[in-house]
Amino acid sequence: MTARAPDKDGFLDLWPTLMLRQQLPGAGKANPILAQEIARLEAENPQLTTDYREQNFLGREHPAIAWLKDCVNRAAVNFLHRQGIGYRVDWSLQAWPNVNRLGDYHDPHNHPHAYLSGTYYVAVPRSRADLKTRSDVRPGCISFYDPRGAANMTAIKGDGQIEAEYTVSPEAGELLLWPAFLLHFVHPNLSEEPRLSVSFNVVLKRAAELLPEQ
Repeated sequence: MTARAPDKDGFLDLWPTLMLRQQLPGAGKANPILAQEIARLEAENPQLTTDYREQNFLGREHPAIAWLKDCVNRAAVNFLHRQGIGYRVDWSLQAWPNVNRLGDYHDPHNHPHAYLSGTYYVAVPRSRADLKTRSDVRPGCISFYDPRGAANMTAIKGDGQIEAEYTVSPEAGELLLWPAFLLHFVHPNLSEEPRLSVSFNVVLKRAAELLPEQ
């Protein structure tokens, strides 16, 4: 395997974790339609959010869903190009809607068997229930954790390694995309309004030419 070359001063940025965070153009028009479709599907299946293995939301024939699918595929292409992967890579998308009501959350987890994972936010609550909770809670946020266990153990003030957690307070219309191995936690929704999102996996169609040189 060819070693990466350092910069002109001899420095190397090793083991970076790339993440994409962007607001999708056209989200203002698409989101109300996506919200209606998610509500319709949940009326048919009250376990819609937890039955994520039994469905593929982005495979449905629907104009707003087709728009979102195109956006996700474009984001995956841009992600790969940013990593320096310029050859053809084939993948499939697996996606499911999330309806998070008051108190709903998702334990820290990653997404096995996928290459990239992401979430698109359809509706994000702006109100907050008066629950007399602690002042440091972060309702509706999503946190990502440094995959290098205990990398911050020896950090000092000003060191970029000191923050082992990156937290996003998402906006409606925002798409996040990250490596599927990255551990993340969805904080509880502390609003009477539901938080609607579509999570997805980019699953590579493995081929011999994708194997790295060792």
